[in-house]
Amino acid sequence: MTVPKADDDALDRRSLHERIAADLRDEIMSGDLPPGGKLPSTQQLKDRFNASNATVQKALQLLKAEGLAVGRAGAAVTVREHRQQTIRPASYMAPADTGRSYRWITEAEKRGVSGSIDLLEVAEVRPPRDVAAAMNLSEGGTALLRSQILLFDDEPVELVKSYYPLEIARGTAMMEHRKIRGGTPTLLAELGYPPRHCVDQVSARVPTQEQYAALRMPSDLPVLRTFRVVYSDDERPIEVTVMAKAGHLYELRYEFGQ
Repeated sequence: MTVPKADDDALDRRSLHERIAADLRDEIMSGDLPPGGKLPSTQQLKDRFNASNATVQKALQLLKAEGLAVGRAGAAVTVREHRQQTIRPASYMAPADTGRSYRWITEAEKRGVSGSIDLLEVAEVRPPRDVAAAMNLSEGGTALLRSQILLFDDEPVELVKSYYPLEIARGTAMMEHRKIRGGTPTLLAELGYPPRHCVDQVSARVPTQEQYAALRMPSDLPVLRTFRVVYSDDERPIEVTVMAKAGHLYELRYEFGQ
């Protein structure tokens, strides 16, 4: 790597330890620094980035706080075995098989981790404007909100806020503050609204205060925000979900046919 010149420094106003952490973070995520492998030594990093010992240590501390590296002072710092993980959104859309648990939990088991769901809130609300537009709600219209945290091995992965049309949700288990056997896709299918396809919009955003706390974010790193609209027959929107996950720990994988 070429150490940035003075005029390059003017373009990147982050402190040097943040820039060092950013480069190392990218190498961890790309696999150039593999899980379980050692990070370059302090001396190597000092030479590479023309930085002081204190600056290098601050950069390493950032990576440790983010859960990407482990180690203690005076010992080699290594990349965590479970660094950035890949989530395949298509795996969770279909209704659960008869008698099976939530897709989130069964898919987690395939990954060798324990998946769980913490239901936070069930309420009739006025949704955000973009959600209301996707649901074709009239001005001031309300919808059912089901908010929950998805976890891997008791670590928060995703904050999920799902909105449903009241004409579908009323009188069903969706209105109750409890988990739904098989998940809402299963219940919607049973009600005659099977999910046929969905449209995702993914963006990187600065976390809100709620997202920051729920996901236990270590700093102001971005979250991946997915805005999903699920359609049933006749292109009817039956669910609009806003999902947020830590951008430095998870990536999304989509596969497309010809």
